[in-house]
Amino acid sequence: MTRSILILLIFSQAFSSAFSQKLKKADKELVLELQTDVGYLAGDKLEGRRSGTAGESLASDYIVASFVKTGLKPMGDSGTFLQRFEIYDGRDISQTRFSINNSVLVLNTEYFPLPYSAPGKVTGSPAIALQESGSPWFYDLREIIEAAQNNPHLDIHKQMREKIRLFASKGASAVIFYNSSRQEDGIVFDPAEGIQAEKIPALYVTKAGRRKYLKDISQSLDVDLDVEMVEKKRWGHNVIGYLDLDAPLTVVIGAHYDHLGYGEDGNSLYRGTDKMVHPGADDNASGTAALMELAHLMKKTKGLRTNYLFVAFSGEESGLIGSKYFTEHCPIALSKISYMVNMDMIGRLNDSTHSLTIGGYGTSPQWSDLIAGTLNKKVFVLNLDSSGTGPSDHTSFYLKGIPVLFFFTGIHADYHRPTDLAEKINYTGELQIIHFIYAILEKMDGMNKPAFVKTRDKQFGVAPAFNVTLGIMPDYSFPGSGLRIDAITEGRPAEKAGLKAGDVIIKLGDYAVISLQTYMEALSKFNRGDQTTVEVLRGKEDIKAAVQFK
Repeated sequence: MTRSILILLIFSQAFSSAFSQKLKKADKELVLELQTDVGYLAGDKLEGRRSGTAGESLASDYIVASFVKTGLKPMGDSGTFLQRFEIYDGRDISQTRFSINNSVLVLNTEYFPLPYSAPGKVTGSPAIALQESGSPWFYDLREIIEAAQNNPHLDIHKQMREKIRLFASKGASAVIFYNSSRQEDGIVFDPAEGIQAEKIPALYVTKAGRRKYLKDISQSLDVDLDVEMVEKKRWGHNVIGYLDLDAPLTVVIGAHYDHLGYGEDGNSLYRGTDKMVHPGADDNASGTAALMELAHLMKKTKGLRTNYLFVAFSGEESGLIGSKYFTEHCPIALSKISYMVNMDMIGRLNDSTHSLTIGGYGTSPQWSDLIAGTLNKKVFVLNLDSSGTGPSDHTSFYLKGIPVLFFFTGIHADYHRPTDLAEKINYTGELQIIHFIYAILEKMDGMNKPAFVKTRDKQFGVAPAFNVTLGIMPDYSFPGSGLRIDAITEGRPAEKAGLKAGDVIIKLGDYAVISLQTYMEALSKFNRGDQTTVEVLRGKEDIKAAVQFK
């Protein structure tokens, strides 16, 4: 994470493990509660809390029970604590039929449609070795597979997509892939690969199917195929509890409770071969546990003059989907939200460095004096990040013009790996962070809504090694072809080119954009000073604009 860093050392580094021996009784109880909460949420029973799974449901039940015990008011759907939202999960097979010379191949044994296959019916009598316009084309992956036998990073689906587009441009009505080499290609049907369909149907014939039907490549075949695909969806759930004090303003306190499950969505940094649960103790059982404890502390506080909305978000690991849905379907008017506090990965405070990052520092002029004043009795080295954007749920609120504060103890070697375990959490350090946030909430209680300031936004989701940025915030929940823009950064190339939020980028220079991944690949081709053209869809209008990278 790129940061504008300001270091404030309050007290000396003498803050040590001796602190844990001086905890008050209430603090000792709070530490035990944190250990219990994180231990449950990061337990194997919850299988990594992937959004839309049974593990997420168990986690949401646990949070709901805590909110009920605290005495919060449900503010989800239909009088419940849960707010349901849709997660697009790729494409799956609906009805598919494939025959060669009137023999019907067995689905998933002898063939399967590729997840990015276009739907459609195609017939023809092509020769395997010939590629004629208007007919299905066969393609042997042997050369690609054998050339990459020492390349562990081969993206075979990317290669096949490129072939499909090339062949479609030359008149192929469908593409039928097979692999005649002895080397395994690892091609399986993965719904997540089907975020964007290609223009023509595409099938893969397995080794069993190839041996039975494609032994003689000189022959012509009668081919009849019919592909139907269906969009896969799962449902995530935000958990929303309200401390309603009939005040004019409300503070949102949030943390995401979802994690990676078994790493099915490709966002794990684990490189082993065994299927492993990703417990997500720090990311973000730590923040969720703090959320529940802050709800309890605020409920016990007398004389509050502000309402507090406690939200455990799901879908954060899928691209902030849950928090974005929340801000677009908020149970209270966004104009009545004073500010938002987000806690993500606050469980690894280092006992030596005491480093705590606070993001969103520049989103209101009030934050500077507030944070400095609240730190009189605390021991932290603060990394103050002015930006209101970043790879966590506060971004969704910042984009709605709401001041934010984001608390984070840093990336570590266990991030997005199965080793992010409950026993590695610094519970005493997390207790200190909770006290710090609670002190901020107390100081801000009853005050007017802090002024909002736009900050220099980050281009996250794009590797920091890239030489250029377009200056856009991607809409991670967009299921269609291309990359939809969620927000535009002032003064950056996208704004200067006249792009707008809601535009869908479909081409950058000579590179087609069909997803976030292809957008990043395209962006990596450019350097500072380069000029190119960006093509976007704005409603039904196709717009091309000149872009200058600086």
